[in-house]
Amino acid sequence: MNAPLISLHRLRTHFETDATRSYAARRDALKRLRASLRKHEEELLSAMHADMRKPRFEAYLSDVGLVYAEIAHALVGLKEWMRPAHPPTPLALQVASSMVRPEPLGVVMIIAPWNYPALLVLSPLVGAIAAGNCVVVKPSNETPRTAAVLERIIGEAFAPEHVLVVQGPGRMVGPQLITPFRFDHIFFTGSPNVGRQIMALAAPHLTPITLELGGKSPAIVDRKVDLDRAAQRIAWSKYFNAGQTCIATDHVLVHREVMEPFIAAVAKHVRRFYGSDPQKSPHFARLVNDRRFQVVKDYLQHGQVAMGGTHDASDRYIAPTVLVDVPLDAPPMREEVFGPVMPVVPWSEREEVLAMVKRNPFPLATYVFSSDRRAQRYFTERIAFGGGCINHCMLHFGHPDMPFGGVGTSGMGRYHGKASFELFSNHKGVVHASTLMEPGIQLPPYTSLKERVLRWVLG
Repeated sequence: MNAPLISLHRLRTHFETDATRSYAARRDALKRLRASLRKHEEELLSAMHADMRKPRFEAYLSDVGLVYAEIAHALVGLKEWMRPAHPPTPLALQVASSMVRPEPLGVVMIIAPWNYPALLVLSPLVGAIAAGNCVVVKPSNETPRTAAVLERIIGEAFAPEHVLVVQGPGRMVGPQLITPFRFDHIFFTGSPNVGRQIMALAAPHLTPITLELGGKSPAIVDRKVDLDRAAQRIAWSKYFNAGQTCIATDHVLVHREVMEPFIAAVAKHVRRFYGSDPQKSPHFARLVNDRRFQVVKDYLQHGQVAMGGTHDASDRYIAPTVLVDVPLDAPPMREEVFGPVMPVVPWSEREEVLAMVKRNPFPLATYVFSSDRRAQRYFTERIAFGGGCINHCMLHFGHPDMPFGGVGTSGMGRYHGKASFELFSNHKGVVHASTLMEPGIQLPPYTSLKERVLRWVLG
Protein backbone atom coordinates (compact mmCIF):
# COMPACT_ATOMS: atom_id res chain seq x y z
CA MET A 1 0.00 0.00 0.00
CA ASN A 2 1.51 3.38 -1.00
CA ALA A 3 2.11 6.22 1.47
CA PRO A 4 -0.83 8.48 0.42
CA LEU A 5 -3.25 5.57 0.64
CA ILE A 6 -1.96 4.62 4.10
CA SER A 7 -2.59 8.22 5.22
CA LEU A 8 -6.13 8.11 3.85
CA HIS A 9 -6.90 4.94 5.76
CA ARG A 10 -5.57 6.61 8.91
CA LEU A 11 -8.16 9.34 8.43
CA ARG A 12 -10.86 6.70 8.09
CA THR A 13 -9.66 4.95 11.23
CA HIS A 14 -9.58 8.22 13.15
CA PHE A 15 -13.09 9.09 12.05
CA GLU A 16 -14.37 5.70 13.17
CA THR A 17 -13.10 6.38 16.72
CA ASP A 18 -15.78 9.13 16.93
CA ALA A 19 -13.08 11.63 17.97
CA THR A 20 -14.48 14.32 15.66
CA ARG A 21 -18.19 13.95 16.45
CA SER A 22 -18.77 15.81 19.72
CA TYR A 23 -19.70 19.47 19.89
CA ALA A 24 -16.60 20.20 21.99
CA ALA A 25 -14.29 18.53 19.45
CA ARG A 26 -15.76 20.51 16.55
CA ARG A 27 -15.76 23.80 18.46
CA ASP A 28 -12.18 23.38 19.61
CA ALA A 29 -11.03 22.43 16.11
CA LEU A 30 -12.54 25.61 14.66
CA LYS A 31 -10.90 27.70 17.37
CA ARG A 32 -7.52 26.10 16.66
CA LEU A 33 -7.93 26.87 12.96
CA ARG A 34 -8.72 30.52 13.76
CA ALA A 35 -5.72 30.80 16.10
CA SER A 36 -3.36 29.26 13.56
CA LEU A 37 -4.66 31.54 10.81
CA ARG A 38 -4.09 34.59 13.00
CA LYS A 39 -0.57 33.41 13.81
CA HIS A 40 0.36 33.01 10.14
CA GLU A 41 -1.79 35.81 8.72
CA GLU A 42 1.08 38.08 7.69
CA GLU A 43 2.94 35.15 6.18
CA LEU A 44 -0.16 34.19 4.20
CA LEU A 45 -0.74 37.72 2.91
CA SER A 46 2.90 37.95 1.81
CA ALA A 47 2.68 34.59 0.07
CA MET A 48 -0.34 35.63 -1.96
CA HIS A 49 1.42 38.82 -2.98
CA ALA A 50 4.47 36.83 -4.04
CA ASP A 51 2.38 34.34 -6.03
CA MET A 52 0.21 36.79 -7.97
CA ARG A 53 0.91 40.32 -6.70
CA LYS A 54 -2.38 40.23 -4.84
CA PRO A 55 -2.85 43.58 -3.07
CA ARG A 56 -2.83 43.26 0.71
CA PHE A 57 -6.30 44.76 1.12
CA GLU A 58 -7.83 42.45 -1.49
CA ALA A 59 -6.07 39.44 0.00
CA TYR A 60 -7.33 40.21 3.49
CA LEU A 61 -10.86 40.98 2.31
CA SER A 62 -11.31 37.97 0.07
CA ASP A 63 -8.96 35.28 1.38
CA VAL A 64 -8.59 35.93 5.11
CA GLY A 65 -11.34 38.17 6.46
CA LEU A 66 -14.12 36.08 4.94
CA VAL A 67 -12.65 32.97 6.60
CA TYR A 68 -12.63 34.66 10.01
CA ALA A 69 -16.27 35.60 9.43
CA GLU A 70 -17.11 32.03 8.40
CA ILE A 71 -15.48 30.59 11.53
CA ALA A 72 -17.23 33.11 13.79
CA HIS A 73 -20.58 32.32 12.17
CA ALA A 74 -20.03 28.59 12.61
CA LEU A 75 -19.04 28.93 16.26
CA VAL A 76 -22.19 30.92 17.00
CA GLY A 77 -24.51 28.54 15.18
CA LEU A 78 -22.84 25.15 15.65
CA LYS A 79 -24.75 23.92 18.69
CA GLU A 80 -28.08 24.75 17.06
CA TRP A 81 -27.02 23.22 13.73
CA MET A 82 -26.10 19.94 15.45
CA ARG A 83 -29.41 19.68 17.29
CA PRO A 84 -31.75 17.04 15.83
CA ALA A 85 -34.92 18.31 14.19
CA HIS A 86 -38.28 16.80 15.17
CA PRO A 87 -40.73 17.13 12.28
CA PRO A 88 -44.36 16.34 13.08
CA THR A 89 -45.30 12.73 12.44
CA PRO A 90 -48.24 12.29 10.03
CA LEU A 91 -51.36 10.44 11.08
CA ALA A 92 -50.53 7.52 8.80
CA LEU A 93 -47.40 6.73 10.84
CA GLN A 94 -48.90 7.02 14.31
CA VAL A 95 -48.26 6.09 17.08
CA ALA A 96 -44.64 7.33 16.62
CA SER A 97 -42.25 10.26 16.83
CA SER A 98 -39.85 11.47 14.12
CA MET A 99 -36.32 12.83 14.20
CA VAL A 100 -33.78 14.05 11.64
CA ARG A 101 -30.27 13.96 13.01
CA PRO A 102 -27.31 15.56 11.14
CA GLU A 103 -24.29 13.27 11.27
CA PRO A 104 -20.83 13.63 9.73
CA LEU A 105 -20.25 11.95 6.38
CA GLY A 106 -16.79 10.56 7.16
CA VAL A 107 -13.69 11.38 5.11
CA VAL A 108 -14.19 14.20 2.61
CA MET A 109 -11.90 15.88 0.10
CA ILE A 110 -11.52 19.57 -0.80
CA ILE A 111 -9.77 20.50 -4.05
CA ALA A 112 -9.06 24.23 -4.33
CA PRO A 113 -8.17 26.54 -7.25
CA TRP A 114 -5.49 29.21 -7.49
CA ASN A 115 -7.49 32.43 -7.86
CA TYR A 116 -8.50 32.61 -4.18
CA PRO A 117 -6.01 30.06 -2.90
CA ALA A 118 -6.68 30.49 0.84
CA LEU A 119 -10.40 31.26 0.89
CA LEU A 120 -11.38 28.31 -1.31
CA VAL A 121 -9.42 25.92 0.89
CA LEU A 122 -10.41 27.26 4.28
CA SER A 123 -14.05 28.26 3.73
CA PRO A 124 -15.28 24.76 2.80
CA LEU A 125 -12.91 23.33 5.42
CA VAL A 126 -14.79 25.26 8.10
CA GLY A 127 -18.04 23.58 7.04
CA ALA A 128 -16.46 20.12 6.84
CA ILE A 129 -14.94 20.43 10.33
CA ALA A 130 -18.13 21.91 11.80
CA ALA A 131 -19.98 18.89 10.43
CA GLY A 132 -17.55 16.53 12.21
CA ASN A 133 -15.59 15.07 9.29
CA CYS A 134 -12.01 14.16 8.60
CA VAL A 135 -10.69 16.03 5.59
CA VAL A 136 -8.13 15.79 2.80
CA VAL A 137 -7.16 19.21 1.45
CA LYS A 138 -5.52 19.73 -1.93
CA PRO A 139 -4.33 23.36 -2.38
CA SER A 140 -3.49 24.66 -5.84
CA ASN A 141 0.07 24.06 -7.02
CA GLU A 142 -0.24 27.20 -9.21
CA THR A 143 0.24 29.32 -6.06
CA PRO A 144 3.04 27.35 -4.38
CA ARG A 145 4.02 29.88 -1.70
CA THR A 146 0.44 30.20 -0.53
CA ALA A 147 0.03 26.41 -0.57
CA ALA A 148 3.09 26.01 1.66
CA VAL A 149 1.74 28.50 4.23
CA LEU A 150 -1.67 26.82 4.18
CA GLU A 151 0.01 23.51 4.96
CA ARG A 152 1.66 25.09 8.01
CA ILE A 153 -1.60 26.67 9.16
CA ILE A 154 -3.54 23.42 8.85
CA GLY A 155 -0.68 21.31 10.23
CA GLU A 156 -0.59 23.36 13.41
CA ALA A 157 -4.37 23.34 13.85
CA PHE A 158 -5.08 19.65 13.21
CA ALA A 159 -3.50 16.25 13.61
CA PRO A 160 -2.69 14.68 10.20
CA GLU A 161 -5.24 11.95 10.82
CA HIS A 162 -7.90 14.69 11.17
CA VAL A 163 -6.97 17.02 8.29
CA LEU A 164 -4.37 15.94 5.77
CA VAL A 165 -2.81 18.38 3.27
CA VAL A 166 -1.67 16.86 -0.03
CA GLN A 167 0.49 18.93 -2.38
CA GLY A 168 1.33 18.51 -6.04
CA PRO A 169 -0.15 18.92 -9.53
CA GLY A 170 -3.87 18.24 -9.47
CA ARG A 171 -3.83 16.16 -12.66
CA MET A 172 -1.53 13.66 -10.88
CA VAL A 173 -2.67 13.90 -7.26
CA GLY A 174 -6.41 13.71 -7.96
CA PRO A 175 -6.41 10.31 -9.69
CA GLN A 176 -3.87 8.91 -7.21
CA LEU A 177 -6.17 9.68 -4.30
CA ILE A 178 -9.68 9.34 -5.73
CA THR A 179 -9.25 6.15 -7.77
CA PRO A 180 -8.24 3.72 -4.98
CA PHE A 181 -10.13 5.29 -2.06
CA ARG A 182 -13.81 6.02 -1.56
CA PHE A 183 -14.27 9.53 -0.20
CA ASP A 184 -17.63 10.29 1.35
CA HIS A 185 -17.82 13.62 -0.46
CA ILE A 186 -15.61 15.59 -2.84
CA PHE A 187 -15.77 19.38 -2.97
CA PHE A 188 -14.16 20.88 -6.06
CA THR A 189 -13.76 24.49 -7.13
CA GLY A 190 -12.39 25.15 -10.61
CA SER A 191 -13.13 24.94 -14.29
CA PRO A 192 -15.98 22.93 -15.86
CA ASN A 193 -13.50 20.77 -17.81
CA VAL A 194 -11.63 19.67 -14.68
CA GLY A 195 -14.95 19.31 -12.87
CA ARG A 196 -16.02 16.71 -15.44
CA GLN A 197 -12.79 14.80 -14.83
CA ILE A 198 -13.35 14.83 -11.07
CA MET A 199 -16.89 13.54 -11.56
CA ALA A 200 -15.60 10.72 -13.75
CA LEU A 201 -13.05 9.71 -11.11
CA ALA A 202 -15.70 9.78 -8.38
CA ALA A 203 -18.36 7.89 -10.35
CA PRO A 204 -17.06 4.31 -9.82
CA HIS A 205 -17.31 4.84 -6.05
CA LEU A 206 -20.69 6.65 -6.32
CA THR A 207 -19.05 9.44 -4.33
CA PRO A 208 -21.27 12.53 -4.12
CA ILE A 209 -19.61 15.68 -5.38
CA THR A 210 -20.02 19.43 -5.11
CA LEU A 211 -18.83 21.42 -8.11
CA GLU A 212 -18.23 25.16 -7.77
CA LEU A 213 -17.45 26.14 -11.35
CA GLY A 214 -17.62 29.32 -13.39
CA GLY A 215 -19.32 30.71 -16.43
CA LYS A 216 -19.81 33.94 -18.28
CA SER A 217 -21.45 36.12 -15.64
CA PRO A 218 -23.06 39.19 -17.24
CA ALA A 219 -23.78 42.61 -15.83
CA ILE A 220 -26.93 43.99 -17.45
CA VAL A 221 -27.19 47.79 -17.52
CA ASP A 222 -30.60 49.28 -18.23
CA ARG A 223 -31.11 52.82 -19.52
CA LYS A 224 -33.02 53.69 -16.32
CA VAL A 225 -30.08 53.48 -13.97
CA ASP A 226 -27.63 55.39 -11.79
CA LEU A 227 -25.02 55.09 -14.51
CA ASP A 228 -22.04 56.40 -12.56
CA ARG A 229 -22.71 54.05 -9.65
CA ALA A 230 -23.20 51.12 -12.03
CA ALA A 231 -19.89 51.85 -13.78
CA GLN A 232 -18.07 52.15 -10.46
CA ARG A 233 -19.36 48.85 -9.08
CA ILE A 234 -18.94 46.91 -12.31
CA ALA A 235 -15.36 48.16 -12.72
CA TRP A 236 -14.60 47.18 -9.12
CA SER A 237 -15.90 43.65 -9.65
CA LYS A 238 -14.18 43.20 -13.01
CA TYR A 239 -10.72 44.40 -12.06
CA PHE A 240 -10.63 43.09 -8.47
CA ASN A 241 -7.89 40.42 -8.40
CA ALA A 242 -7.17 41.36 -12.04
CA GLY A 243 -10.47 39.80 -13.09
CA GLN A 244 -9.53 36.35 -11.79
CA THR A 245 -12.79 35.83 -9.90
CA CYS A 246 -15.43 33.26 -10.81
CA ILE A 247 -18.25 35.69 -9.92
CA ALA A 248 -16.65 38.79 -11.45
CA THR A 249 -18.49 40.63 -14.19
CA ASP A 250 -17.36 38.71 -17.25
CA HIS A 251 -18.95 41.06 -19.79
CA VAL A 252 -21.44 43.93 -19.78
CA LEU A 253 -24.68 44.07 -21.74
CA VAL A 254 -25.50 47.78 -21.71
CA HIS A 255 -28.48 49.59 -23.20
CA ARG A 256 -27.45 51.29 -26.42
CA GLU A 257 -28.66 54.71 -25.23
CA VAL A 258 -26.16 54.80 -22.34
CA MET A 259 -23.26 52.81 -23.76
CA GLU A 260 -20.88 55.69 -24.48
CA PRO A 261 -21.35 57.46 -21.14
CA PHE A 262 -21.05 54.07 -19.39
CA ILE A 263 -17.63 53.41 -20.94
CA ALA A 264 -16.52 56.97 -20.07
CA ALA A 265 -17.62 56.42 -16.46
CA VAL A 266 -15.73 53.09 -16.27
CA ALA A 267 -12.58 54.84 -17.50
CA LYS A 268 -13.04 57.57 -14.87
CA HIS A 269 -13.36 55.08 -12.04
CA VAL A 270 -10.41 52.99 -13.24
CA ARG A 271 -8.25 56.14 -13.07
CA ARG A 272 -9.58 56.75 -9.55
CA PHE A 273 -8.84 53.17 -8.51
CA TYR A 274 -5.42 52.64 -10.08
CA GLY A 275 -4.10 56.00 -11.33
CA SER A 276 -3.06 56.91 -14.84
CA ASP A 277 -0.72 53.90 -15.07
CA PRO A 278 -2.27 50.85 -13.35
CA GLN A 279 0.94 48.88 -13.84
CA LYS A 280 2.55 51.10 -11.19
CA SER A 281 -0.39 50.79 -8.81
CA PRO A 282 0.07 48.61 -5.70
CA HIS A 283 -3.68 47.96 -5.82
CA PHE A 284 -3.78 45.96 -9.06
CA ALA A 285 -2.94 42.24 -9.13
CA ARG A 286 -1.25 40.21 -11.87
CA LEU A 287 -2.20 37.18 -13.93
CA VAL A 288 -1.24 34.03 -12.08
CA ASN A 289 1.09 32.54 -14.72
CA ASP A 290 2.38 32.97 -18.25
CA ARG A 291 -0.25 30.64 -19.70
CA ARG A 292 -3.13 32.68 -18.33
CA PHE A 293 -1.43 35.89 -19.47
CA GLN A 294 -1.22 34.61 -23.05
CA VAL A 295 -4.85 33.45 -23.11
CA VAL A 296 -6.18 36.77 -21.83
CA LYS A 297 -3.86 38.82 -24.05
CA ASP A 298 -5.16 37.00 -27.11
CA TYR A 299 -8.67 38.27 -26.35
CA LEU A 300 -7.49 41.78 -27.19
CA GLN A 301 -7.44 41.03 -30.92
CA HIS A 302 -11.17 40.20 -31.02
CA GLY A 303 -12.62 43.70 -30.86
CA GLN A 304 -11.79 47.38 -30.55
CA VAL A 305 -9.98 48.57 -27.42
CA ALA A 306 -12.00 51.42 -25.91
CA MET A 307 -9.90 51.61 -22.73
CA GLY A 308 -6.62 50.07 -21.64
CA GLY A 309 -5.20 47.32 -23.80
CA THR A 310 -1.55 47.67 -22.78
CA HIS A 311 0.31 44.60 -21.53
CA ASP A 312 3.72 43.42 -20.36
CA ALA A 313 4.55 39.72 -20.56
CA SER A 314 7.57 40.00 -18.24
CA ASP A 315 5.26 41.34 -15.51
CA ARG A 316 2.21 39.19 -16.41
CA TYR A 317 0.39 42.53 -16.57
CA ILE A 318 -2.64 43.38 -18.66
CA ALA A 319 -4.20 46.78 -18.08
CA PRO A 320 -7.85 47.13 -17.07
CA THR A 321 -9.41 46.97 -20.52
CA VAL A 322 -12.77 47.57 -22.20
CA LEU A 323 -13.42 45.87 -25.55
CA VAL A 324 -16.21 46.95 -27.91
CA ASP A 325 -17.38 45.66 -31.29
CA VAL A 326 -16.74 42.10 -30.15
CA PRO A 327 -18.45 39.48 -32.35
CA LEU A 328 -20.75 37.26 -30.30
CA ASP A 329 -19.01 34.16 -31.63
CA ALA A 330 -15.50 35.45 -30.82
CA PRO A 331 -13.51 33.79 -27.99
CA PRO A 332 -14.03 36.58 -25.41
CA MET A 333 -17.79 36.14 -25.84
CA ARG A 334 -17.68 32.32 -25.81
CA GLU A 335 -15.12 31.62 -23.08
CA GLU A 336 -14.96 32.82 -19.50
CA VAL A 337 -12.48 35.71 -19.72
CA PHE A 338 -11.02 35.36 -16.19
CA GLY A 339 -8.85 38.41 -16.59
CA PRO A 340 -9.03 42.23 -16.74
CA VAL A 341 -10.55 42.40 -20.25
CA MET A 342 -14.22 43.41 -20.26
CA PRO A 343 -16.31 43.11 -23.44
CA VAL A 344 -19.15 45.66 -23.56
CA VAL A 345 -22.05 44.81 -25.87
CA PRO A 346 -25.03 47.10 -26.64
CA TRP A 347 -28.69 46.10 -26.64
CA SER A 348 -31.99 47.85 -27.37
CA GLU A 349 -34.73 45.35 -26.44
CA ARG A 350 -34.83 43.14 -23.37
CA GLU A 351 -35.30 40.06 -25.51
CA GLU A 352 -31.85 40.69 -27.03
CA VAL A 353 -30.32 40.32 -23.57
CA LEU A 354 -32.01 36.98 -23.01
CA ALA A 355 -30.82 35.75 -26.40
CA MET A 356 -27.22 36.76 -25.68
CA VAL A 357 -27.23 35.12 -22.26
CA LYS A 358 -28.62 31.92 -23.76
CA ARG A 359 -25.53 31.68 -25.96
CA ASN A 360 -23.59 30.98 -22.73
CA PRO A 361 -26.29 29.62 -20.42
CA PHE A 362 -26.26 29.11 -16.66
CA PRO A 363 -23.93 31.91 -15.53
CA LEU A 364 -22.62 31.52 -12.00
CA ALA A 365 -23.68 35.11 -11.27
CA THR A 366 -25.81 37.79 -12.90
CA TYR A 367 -25.90 41.49 -12.00
CA VAL A 368 -28.83 43.68 -12.97
CA PHE A 369 -28.39 47.46 -12.84
CA SER A 370 -31.70 49.26 -13.14
CA SER A 371 -33.93 51.60 -11.16
CA ASP A 372 -36.97 50.03 -12.83
CA ARG A 373 -38.44 47.27 -10.65
CA ARG A 374 -40.10 45.65 -13.64
CA ALA A 375 -36.75 45.39 -15.43
CA GLN A 376 -35.12 43.99 -12.30
CA ARG A 377 -37.82 41.33 -12.04
CA TYR A 378 -37.78 40.61 -15.78
CA PHE A 379 -34.08 39.73 -15.88
CA THR A 380 -33.76 37.98 -12.51
CA GLU A 381 -36.78 35.75 -13.20
CA ARG A 382 -35.98 34.84 -16.81
CA ILE A 383 -32.27 34.10 -16.51
CA ALA A 384 -31.12 30.89 -14.80
CA PHE A 385 -28.07 31.78 -12.70
CA GLY A 386 -26.47 30.67 -9.45
CA GLY A 387 -26.79 33.93 -7.52
CA GLY A 388 -26.29 37.63 -7.98
CA CYS A 389 -27.15 41.20 -7.10
CA ILE A 390 -29.35 44.07 -8.14
CA ASN A 391 -27.40 47.33 -8.51
CA HIS A 392 -24.17 45.82 -7.20
CA CYS A 393 -21.76 42.95 -7.85
CA MET A 394 -20.34 40.02 -5.86
CA LEU A 395 -21.93 40.99 -2.52
CA HIS A 396 -23.95 37.79 -2.32
CA PHE A 397 -20.77 35.74 -1.86
CA GLY A 398 -20.03 37.40 1.48
CA HIS A 399 -23.45 36.70 3.05
CA PRO A 400 -22.97 33.78 5.49
CA ASP A 401 -26.68 32.93 5.59
CA MET A 402 -27.06 32.93 1.80
CA PRO A 403 -26.14 29.57 0.21
CA PHE A 404 -23.68 30.02 -2.64
CA GLY A 405 -23.33 27.86 -5.74
CA GLY A 406 -24.07 27.44 -9.41
CA VAL A 407 -26.76 25.94 -11.60
CA GLY A 408 -26.42 23.75 -14.68
CA THR A 409 -22.92 24.03 -16.11
CA SER A 410 -21.85 26.58 -13.48
CA GLY A 411 -21.97 24.00 -10.71
CA MET A 412 -23.97 21.85 -8.35
CA GLY A 413 -24.36 22.09 -4.59
CA ARG A 414 -24.46 25.06 -2.22
CA TYR A 415 -22.27 26.12 0.69
CA HIS A 416 -21.48 28.97 3.15
CA GLY A 417 -22.60 29.14 6.76
CA LYS A 418 -25.19 26.57 7.74
CA ALA A 419 -25.40 25.40 4.11
CA SER A 420 -21.76 24.23 4.39
CA PHE A 421 -22.58 22.30 7.57
CA GLU A 422 -25.55 20.68 5.84
CA LEU A 423 -23.54 19.91 2.70
CA PHE A 424 -21.01 17.88 4.68
CA SER A 425 -23.63 16.14 6.86
CA ASN A 426 -25.82 13.09 6.47
CA HIS A 427 -29.34 14.03 7.51
CA LYS A 428 -30.46 10.75 9.02
CA GLY A 429 -34.20 10.39 9.45
CA VAL A 430 -35.45 8.03 12.18
CA VAL A 431 -39.07 7.19 13.08
CA HIS A 432 -39.46 5.90 16.64
CA ALA A 433 -42.59 3.76 16.77
CA SER A 434 -44.44 2.98 19.96
CA THR A 435 -44.76 -0.65 21.08
CA LEU A 436 -47.71 0.07 23.37
CA MET A 437 -50.24 -0.47 20.61
CA GLU A 438 -50.43 -1.77 17.03
CA PRO A 439 -53.03 -0.17 14.69
CA GLY A 440 -52.51 -3.11 12.32
CA ILE A 441 -53.95 -1.42 9.25
CA GLN A 442 -50.83 -2.20 7.21
CA LEU A 443 -50.85 -5.89 8.11
CA PRO A 444 -52.51 -8.68 6.10
CA PRO A 445 -55.19 -9.75 5.60
CA TYR A 446 -56.21 -6.63 3.63
CA THR A 447 -59.92 -5.94 4.00
CA SER A 448 -62.21 -3.42 2.37
CA LEU A 449 -62.52 -1.67 5.73
CA LYS A 450 -58.75 -1.35 5.98
CA GLU A 451 -58.64 0.07 2.46
CA ARG A 452 -61.27 2.69 3.29
CA VAL A 453 -59.37 3.67 6.44
CA LEU A 454 -56.11 3.78 4.43
CA ARG A 455 -57.61 6.08 1.82
CA TRP A 456 -58.97 8.37 4.54
CA VAL A 457 -55.64 8.50 6.41
CA LEU A 458 -53.55 9.15 3.29
CA GLY A 459 -55.99 11.72 1.91
